[in-house]
Amino acid sequence: MDSNKAELDYEFLPFLRVYKDGHVERLLDSDTKVALASFDPLTGVTSKDIVIIPETGVSARVYVPKLVNTNQKLPILVYFHGGAFCSSSTFSPIYHNHLNSLVLESNIVVVSVDYRLAPEHPLPIAYEDSWAALQWVASHCDRKGPETVLNENVDLARVFLAGDSAGANIAHIMAMRVGDPDIGLNVRLLGIALIHPYFWGSEPIGSETLDLGRKAFVDRLWPFVCPSMPDSDHPYINPVAVGAPSLHNLGCARVLVCVAEKDILKDRGWLYYESLGRCGWIGVVEIMEAKGEEHVFHLHNPDCQNASDLVKRLSAFINRDMPPLL
Repeated sequence: MDSNKAELDYEFLPFLRVYKDGHVERLLDSDTKVALASFDPLTGVTSKDIVIIPETGVSARVYVPKLVNTNQKLPILVYFHGGAFCSSSTFSPIYHNHLNSLVLESNIVVVSVDYRLAPEHPLPIAYEDSWAALQWVASHCDRKGPETVLNENVDLARVFLAGDSAGANIAHIMAMRVGDPDIGLNVRLLGIALIHPYFWGSEPIGSETLDLGRKAFVDRLWPFVCPSMPDSDHPYINPVAVGAPSLHNLGCARVLVCVAEKDILKDRGWLYYESLGRCGWIGVVEIMEAKGEEHVFHLHNPDCQNASDLVKRLSAFINRDMPPLL
């Protein structure tokens, strides 16, 4: 055995390997795959990177569309990437390309948050990073500063959150904090879009009972990324569990839930949709199911019709009741 080679401690495939020297090797959407912030000639979208919290290194990528009317106020979307809380990044090509396409289709400003990952930074660190990023966005929306795009071109009455998988879970948690009168936020949150949300629970429902292999994998995932609160019925991972804070406190007026037919998390998305519709929350919730598709298919096959339909649905959700371009 090569004495210079680090000894493997454990692995959580397909996401990562952890070595006994503390080194983490991420395998899925590897750290080595980085798309640089730039002007994208295909979409006309310009992106730039901003450090949000210098003490922790939490950063974000801001996407701005080609402005037809410089006086127009645009919706702002704060986006949280997926990756099971332990992999991927807002700077990965799949997210960079997806958000360029979404900004082109929607004519919005996007702030894509790069929060810290487990296992080096176990939950709830990703939630705290994301909340700090949301507060940063709110503070930069209503004052002059170097990030002028956040105060000159955004509509403070049209702030949205979105994310896929773990990022959708984060978007939900952030919206619950916004709705908490003891926490709140100094801008109005209009809506959230949850794409293939990572919710779970100790008791299997629906199709979870038909694929015990994938169920066992998901069962292992939450304790791995959140060892301090490993219960799969903790409100962070099961928002409809007995004793969880009521969804009627969700701090927004509109919700879009997107699920995929072949995704083992699909039934949790449907349960969230149904629970939100009957809990007394005063708002409008809608759901979209992509037939024949797997988890986060739109990131890996962005040119398929279902991916195009998803981007268009997100755009319609964000731009509902927007005045026409002049």
